[in-house]
Amino acid sequence: MALTGLDIYKLLPKTNCGDCGLPTCLAFAMKLAAKQARLEKCPHVSPEAAEKLQQASRPPIELVTIGTGENRVELGNETVLFRHLQTFRHPTAIAVTVDENDPGGEERLRTVNSLRWERVGEEFGAEMIALVEKSGDPESFAGFAERTLGNTKLCPVMVSDSPDCLEAALKVCGDRRPLLYAAGADNFDRLVELAKRFDCPLAIRGRGTDETAELSERAAESGLRQLVLDTSPPDTAAAIQDQTRIRRFALDKLFRPFGYPTLVRLDGGDPFSEALSAAALAAKYASILITGLTAREYLFPLLTARQNIFTDPQKPVQVEPGLYPVNDPGRDAPVLVTTNFSLTYFIVRGEIESSRIGAHLLVTDTEGTSVLTAWAADKLNPGVIARGLEDTGAAGKVDRRRLVLPGYVAVLSGKVEEETGWEVNVGPREASGITGYLKRLVSG
Repeated sequence: MALTGLDIYKLLPKTNCGDCGLPTCLAFAMKLAAKQARLEKCPHVSPEAAEKLQQASRPPIELVTIGTGENRVELGNETVLFRHLQTFRHPTAIAVTVDENDPGGEERLRTVNSLRWERVGEEFGAEMIALVEKSGDPESFAGFAERTLGNTKLCPVMVSDSPDCLEAALKVCGDRRPLLYAAGADNFDRLVELAKRFDCPLAIRGRGTDETAELSERAAESGLRQLVLDTSPPDTAAAIQDQTRIRRFALDKLFRPFGYPTLVRLDGGDPFSEALSAAALAAKYASILITGLTAREYLFPLLTARQNIFTDPQKPVQVEPGLYPVNDPGRDAPVLVTTNFSLTYFIVRGEIESSRIGAHLLVTDTEGTSVLTAWAADKLNPGVIARGLEDTGAAGKVDRRRLVLPGYVAVLSGKVEEETGWEVNVGPREASGITGYLKRLVSG
C-alpha cells in the first residue's frame, strides 16, 4: 500500500534544512506521497529509511524504454486514469507485423516505412516493427531479423515463443534493444535470462490478469523492471476490462505487479474491426498495439484518434501564428484573418484550398482559442490583428490591402479599418461559405 505523507515524514530526518528545495520536511513528505518529488532530493535520509521510502518515490507505472537513439519508444510513467485530470504522457505505440518467410515481406516493410503523415503540425506514423518468427529455426530467424532491421529505423519487437530463436536474433541485433515478446509460464526462466544478459525489455504474457501478475512479480524479484504486460485477452471487451483493471490497481492501489506498461496483440481478422478495437484500446490504456494493419485508410484514422487522445486537454492544440500563402497567391490576393486554434486553421485553410483562389491566411496568436472564444476573451481584437499584419510584413506582399474578417466578428470591422488602414471586408460566419465568398470577392 502507498505511504501517506505523515508516514513518509516519520522516516525523514526532520531537520527542515531546505536542501531538497522545500522549506520543511513535512512539505517534502507530502510531495513524495503525491509522486511530485524524488527521494534523491534529500541528501540526509538514512539508508534504512531510504529503502522503505523507495516504494513511495517510484512512479506507479514504470517508465520502460524500447530501442535506442532518436527512434526509441518510451512507455509508462502514467499518473492518471482520466486525461482531463492531467494528461496521458506517452502515446500508444503502434507495432506493425512482418512475418518471417512471407514472400511479400520486403514490400510490406517498405509500406510500413512509408506510413508517415503530418497533421496539426505533428508528424506521425507507426513507431515499431514486430518481427514474427514462423520457422522455428534460430539461424533462419536471426537472418530474417538482421535483414529486416537493416532496412528500417523503426523500433523492433521480436515475436517468438522460442528462446533459442530469440537468442539467435539478439546475437545479431541486440544492440537495437528490441522488446522480447513474450515470456509465459513455459519459457519464463530462459527469457528472463536473455532479457538480463542482453539488457532488453521483456514482455510478460500470462493467461489472464492473475497469472500475468504472478509472472510480473517473479520477473521483478529477479531484478527486471523493464517489463511490458500482456494478459492474452480473447476479445476486445476482455482486453478493455483487463487494461482498466491493471491501470486502476497500479494507480489506486500501487499494486506493483501491475505497475508496468501493457500490450495487446490484435487478432488480424477483419481490418475494419481491428482498427476499431485498436482505437478503443488506445483510449483505454494499452501502451503497445501489435497489429497487421498497413492500409492507409485504416491506419490514418487510428493514428489521428491516438493523436487526439494524447494531446494535453488543458492546452489547446495550436499552430504557429504567421502569414500562410494558400494556392500560390499573387499581388492582388486578399488576406483572410483567423485564429491559431488548430481545428479552426485547418478547416479554414481547407476551404480556401478548395476554392482554388490564391489568398493569404493571417493566423493571429489567440492562445489556441477559436474565433468566438478569442473575441469574447479579448484575444482577437483590432490591436492583435494590426500587430499580426505588421509582424508578418503582410503589406509588402500585396498591392491591394484587402482584409477579410470572420463573419462572427463583423463588429470589429470599423475599428480594424481605422487601426490598420486596410480595406476591411466581412466574410461568412461558417467556413463552408468561404469558397463562394472568395469567388464573389475576386470577381467583384
